[in-house]
Amino acid sequence: MPLAFESISHGSIAFGFFNIDSDMLLLDRYFFFATEFSKYISSMAENEKDGACETLWQVYYIADPEDIGDLMGAIHAIRYTGLIGETYRRFPFPLNPEDFKQKPEGYMNRKIVESMIEKYAEPCRINVAVDEKTQEIGIGAYRFTWAVFHQLLNYVWRGGYPRWKDEVRPDYVMAMKRAVERSENSFFEGIVFE
Repeated sequence: MPLAFESISHGSIAFGFFNIDSDMLLLDRYFFFATEFSKYISSMAENEKDGACETLWQVYYIADPEDIGDLMGAIHAIRYTGLIGETYRRFPFPLNPEDFKQKPEGYMNRKIVESMIEKYAEPCRINVAVDEKTQEIGIGAYRFTWAVFHQLLNYVWRGGYPRWKDEVRPDYVMAMKRAVERSENSFFEGIVFE
């Protein structure tokens, strides 16, 4: 389930997994797969420029909130709108609350989720820039302090809320953690994976 994180540019915004059967993440109106997110982070961690980094990420953008959908309505099976509604029709919320865990094999449903999101979103490339002087990172239209961005990384590491099923993390998340821990770039200093 996405959680609220404090941005510099837009106040409190949602970030996170929105369905336990998919590895897709949302960042307000940007949508991308955690597999790609982890690869982008790993690549940034290998950047030798201390603190500074600029790159492009491929994401999906949904302009209309109605096309995003109603997460709580979909979870409770009372309102299936937009991408989130279509995702929950295909992958319903579990009947047993103990089964509400992020599935590490969610990446295997990527083709299904891609076919859904293409109905609602435009693929686009966004600029991602790390600024050492201000200790901020810009992700497209959104800006975060380094500390808050580290919280986003920790969210993915934990499997968000409700955490990874059986505390088993996918290989791509493990690779991201190793890359960040090896990094000598000041942008990644102080991250403690919980």
